[in-house]
Amino acid sequence: MKLLHSGKVRDVYEDRGDIVLVASDRVSVYDVILPTPIPDKGKILTRLSLWWFERLADIVPNHVISATDVPAEFEGRAVRCRRLEMARVECVARGYLTGGGLKEYLASGTVSGVPLPPGLVDGSRLPEPIFTPSTKAPLGEHDEPISYENVVALEGAEAAAEFRRITLEIYRRGSELAAGRGVIIADTKIELGRAADGTLTLGDEVLTSDSSRFWPADRWEPGRPQFSFDKQYVRDWATGTGWDRREPAPEVPEEVVEVTRARYVEAYERITGETW
Repeated sequence: MKLLHSGKVRDVYEDRGDIVLVASDRVSVYDVILPTPIPDKGKILTRLSLWWFERLADIVPNHVISATDVPAEFEGRAVRCRRLEMARVECVARGYLTGGGLKEYLASGTVSGVPLPPGLVDGSRLPEPIFTPSTKAPLGEHDEPISYENVVALEGAEAAAEFRRITLEIYRRGSELAAGRGVIIADTKIELGRAADGTLTLGDEVLTSDSSRFWPADRWEPGRPQFSFDKQYVRDWATGTGWDRREPAPEVPEEVVEVTRARYVEAYERITGETW
């Protein structure tokens, strides 16, 4: 196999004309890779993505060829995929206000140019899910929110409309299923690309703890930071160290690693109903 690209979390290889996408145990916070891995994280994300790909296939085709026809050393954390020409934007759907969206709202009353009602707080449920795209930053740089009009300028009006439709439909489908299992999906990011025949195709990962914010529904309380089943715990720890969000990132203590891994596992088990 030939290594094509090593990203924040995933490594991309070429093998027999296909792409082999390998999910590492690396964790990225504020677009910077932390020096301490989270054990089993890549396998959890891979299995959860595959679970979701099956349940979203009627909305949009996905890039999966095989989860078993992969090199033995990557078993459980790799997927053989179709080659895609990836879109130049990140597609994000938000159903709740938090994180960077909250900061933008407090400053301007909008998120990615979408106006929102006054009086919303951290964790508020939005009147309806919104499409809030962002740039695709190179490794070590930060993604930045952009407007729908920016997506039109980059990808064309027809593609932008499809990006928005698919992103919101995936979010709605995922949110409905997760809600029945006691999990709120506050927001999620997906990656779209075009297959060789031009078909818009879902790639990378989908509705995982790295690409989404998962909250337990019975602990949701707007007006404060929420308990999260995703990497928010390690993100909060990193913020609390006084780190300036630039490389080098601090080493993660063992107890933070253990709690973070447990939250990844719990998200997987709650959503899928399977035991890790």
